[in-house]
Order: sequence, then C-alpha cells, then structure tokens
Amino acid sequence: MLQAWSRGDAAALDLLLPLVHRELRRVAAGHMRRERPDHTLQASALVNEAYLRLIEVKRVRWQSRGHFLAVASRLMRRILVDAARTRDAGKRNGGGRQIPLSDAIRLSTTDQPDYVALDDALTALEADDPRKCRVVEMRFFGGMSEEETAIALRCSLGTIKRDWRLAKAWLARELAGR
Repeated sequence: MLQAWSRGDAAALDLLLPLVHRELRRVAAGHMRRERPDHTLQASALVNEAYLRLIEVKRVRWQSRGHFLAVASRLMRRILVDAARTRDAGKRNGGGRQIPLSDAIRLSTTDQPDYVALDDALTALEADDPRKCRVVEMRFFGGMSEEETAIALRCSLGTIKRDWRLAKAWLARELAGR
C-alpha cells in the first residue's frame, strides 16, 4: 500500500490511513508517557502533526514499513525538538532540566527527556556515525524493535544491538558533559 500511495494511488492512501494512524498513535503514546503530566503537546497533536508532514512528502518511494517508520521517527524527533525549543524559548539562564539519555530510554513515566539536548547530541553523533544516529531515532523516537530497525537499515540484528548499546553509551557521556 505504501508503494502504491507513493505512485499516486489515492485508493491505497484511503486503505493506508487507519494503519498509519494506528502506528503513529502507538509511537506518540510512548513519547507522551515520558512527558510531564502538564505537557501542552498531546499524543493526538503529535500524531496529527506527524501525519500532516508525512502526507506532504511528495517524492518518497516508500520501500517498506520499516522505511516508513524510519521517516516517521525522524519527523517525530523534529516535532518534539521544535516543541521543546518553543517551550524553552521564553526561559532565561537554561531553566530546563536535563536528564541522561539512559534514564530517558528506560521509558520512565516521571522523567521528561530534554529533547533539545538530545537533539544536539544526536546531531553530533550523526556527524560521527550516521547509522548509530538512525538506530537511536528508530528505537527511541520511532518505538521500533531491534528487529524492525535491522530490517529498515538492512543490517544484521547483531550490528543493531551493538550500535544501540554504543550509541546509548556515547550519548550518555555526551549528555553528562552538559
């Protein structure tokens, strides 16, 4: 259905919409569980914004579900970082609270990840090792399993497990230095 949609088949999009919405909702719910209870961005708003950005993408030849989730993961990262930057724009002297990525990855319901610091660290990681950055985006922002990530990136499961472990350690060290 993704491939038919990318070729312009409107009927495929109609069939795909409920599946896309369900998948984006699952990922967004995971993100919102990590946010503070009074967070202004709701899961439905995150889903809607991601969906709107996805349907605006015109020239993507969707290769697979994994490819779609990888793109959606990157979009959700951008949306969450943009929301964090907007929220923090009015604060002075760095009033935001930072937590280590290792804590955020545990999907704690009480700690809120510092998406701006995480985005800065991921940008640095991407310059050093783009695949490890993609692994973090897919696992953390996209809610993908190690197996789904391996398929999407066309790597072995062992490579993804190793990249995930090394990326978490690298990011934890990078975020601790802030």
